[in-house]
Amino acid sequence: MKISRRQSLKGFSTLASSVTALASLASGCRLHGADNAARQAAVEQFATGAELSLSDGSRTYTAKAIVMPDAEWKKILSSAEYAVLRHEGTEPPFSHPLNKNKKPGLYRCAACGTPLFRSETKFDSGTGWPSFYAPIAKENVTEKIDRSLGMVRIEVRCRRCDGHLGHVFEDGPRPTGLRYCMNGTALRFEETVK
Repeated sequence: MKISRRQSLKGFSTLASSVTALASLASGCRLHGADNAARQAAVEQFATGAELSLSDGSRTYTAKAIVMPDAEWKKILSSAEYAVLRHEGTEPPFSHPLNKNKKPGLYRCAACGTPLFRSETKFDSGTGWPSFYAPIAKENVTEKIDRSLGMVRIEVRCRRCDGHLGHVFEDGPRPTGLRYCMNGTALRFEETVK
């Protein structure tokens, strides 16, 4: 199906409306907080899917996939997290504090806590979203073709809970040449204490 320029612009107009709505919600996003343990416990109740092999970067471990009804996600995620992780939303560029974060640590999935990226792979792409040149382990994410908004991109999702994280592009730095352009809202940061 051929998409006209007018249809493409209409798609971007719809995205802009979604982005504006998310901007007002972004202030409610959690970088890290006391509720993470309670959220993790709530999510683990739905660890009933297939057995997955995951990695924290230093060891491989197994965990069951999270199979949670949408209504349950809505209860435990903030409005902004729900829009991004469960409905492929995009936060406005330069709006999330994790974009400027330079502290050493680990970036986890905001929904299920799966380790996704290390701070050592983070770089300033100038795009306004947290960017990384590699995930902590390829097995912790899935990639699929995204044909929305009249363009073809590669979407990146958390393998354990299937939450939308962002997209990957082939314009990153060495050593991979990749730019994992993630929504800060989809990530939870854990600082490494030295």
